Amino acid sequence: MKKALKYITITGTCLILIILAVATYIKLGLPRIPVPTDITAPVTADRVERGSYLANHVAVCMDCHSTRDWTLFSGPPLKGADLGGGGAFFGKEAGFPGSFYAPNITPFSLSGWSDGEIYRAITAGVSKDGRALFPVMPYHSYGRLDKEDIVDIIAYLRTLAPVENSVPLSQPDFPFNFIINTMPREPASVTRPSPQDPLQYGAYLVQMAGCVDCHSKREKGEIVAGSEFGGGMEFRQPAGIIRAPNITPDLETGIGSWSKQSFIRKFRQYADSTYQVSILSEHDLNSPMPWTMYGGMEEKDLEAIYDYLASLKPVKNDVQRYGKK
Repeated sequence: MKKALKYITITGTCLILIILAVATYIKLGLPRIPVPTDITAPVTADRVERGSYLANHVAVCMDCHSTRDWTLFSGPPLKGADLGGGGAFFGKEAGFPGSFYAPNITPFSLSGWSDGEIYRAITAGVSKDGRALFPVMPYHSYGRLDKEDIVDIIAYLRTLAPVENSVPLSQPDFPFNFIINTMPREPASVTRPSPQDPLQYGAYLVQMAGCVDCHSKREKGEIVAGSEFGGGMEFRQPAGIIRAPNITPDLETGIGSWSKQSFIRKFRQYADSTYQVSILSEHDLNSPMPWTMYGGMEEKDLEAIYDYLASLKPVKNDVQRYGKK
């Protein structure tokens, strides 16, 4: 009996030591993704112009990394000097495992970063100081984009006016403060498909635009497998809950009945200078979709996105768009 108890004690102690060793490695040894040394972002007119287009109208970096005016429909970024100064907060009340902040991405914060460090943050999810970033910024998707598109965005970020705004560091809760270190991964960049191949090009743009990230169900910040593009993500607001719609080509519950023209018109109306932005109160639900930003997308890009979404397998999911807390 004593031998058995001794064996159990030794085994238990060994298991505890192994668990502690694994936890220490995850906490202190990960993520292990080096800074690429071959990344340079020349601040040329062509690169800055394309980077501005991608950051403001396709990848919509400024959606989270700026202060949005929620008194207006779809919360457009405030006009002025705060562009890129950080702003969005993702907390436990919205289902996230901790408190996460979109950082300042103007030269006020990034002037000491190399182009390679910015590239690693965008495509692999690792900050300059080695911290793992929470994938509410879809770095897993950005890591599968054309390297040149990311370089163009970096070139554009270098030209932003510095915004003197120090954003708090994100604080993941236990045990996610360990799990988060396992999430960054090496980027696997691709060559941007030709617009002459609308399905592949559309798939590429959908990945950059992060459509699946909102138009899917989520649990603890992670997309629920099998719910992709079928809608259901909840956005909690003071006035209640608004849910992302189904954008698969299901005829009854998705966008299967939409024509390409109506799809494009839905976006482009927000880029029309005659469009009147609705003024809302705190008692109104507001669309978290940055319509005024996506509205600036080129028509050929919207056409390709429509073609890709129309090729998806229809998902029958009748999303109840609005609800109470």
